[in-house]
Amino acid sequence: MTGTAWAGNPAPWPGTQTIATQHSYKDLVTRLDTAVKANKMGLVTRASATVGAKAKLNKVIPGNMVIGVYRPDFAVRMLEASVPAGIEAPLRFYITENADGTATLTYRKPTAVFAPYAVPALDEMARELDTIFAKIAAQAAGG
Repeated sequence: MTGTAWAGNPAPWPGTQTIATQHSYKDLVTRLDTAVKANKMGLVTRASATVGAKAKLNKVIPGNMVIGVYRPDFAVRMLEASVPAGIEAPLRFYITENADGTATLTYRKPTAVFAPYAVPALDEMARELDTIFAKIAAQAAGG
């Protein structure tokens, strides 16, 4: 496995939460799946450069996965508040494998994601999602 390349600020956007864990990449992916379900959210998308690089290029790179999380009732509320905000869904968690075998969990707080739209109903929904996403992250990253 090659080392992870870092370029620039690892958290370039406001509201980015980065949590170093002691879990392996594989375990953190499983723990995140479990935490999402435990918090009654849906696993909507999953994309992995690691899987694609191996399958299409026969190249091994460190673990890397983006997991989209959302729920239909939040989707309806979001679209009622702002159709343009629909591009933000699903909200994402990002899991990366570190050189020491541990994994890092990164996500942007929903309030930060939706803030640019400046719609009060969207802001209210995002605050609810902040609480849910923080619980998911804590459960996934915890001991």
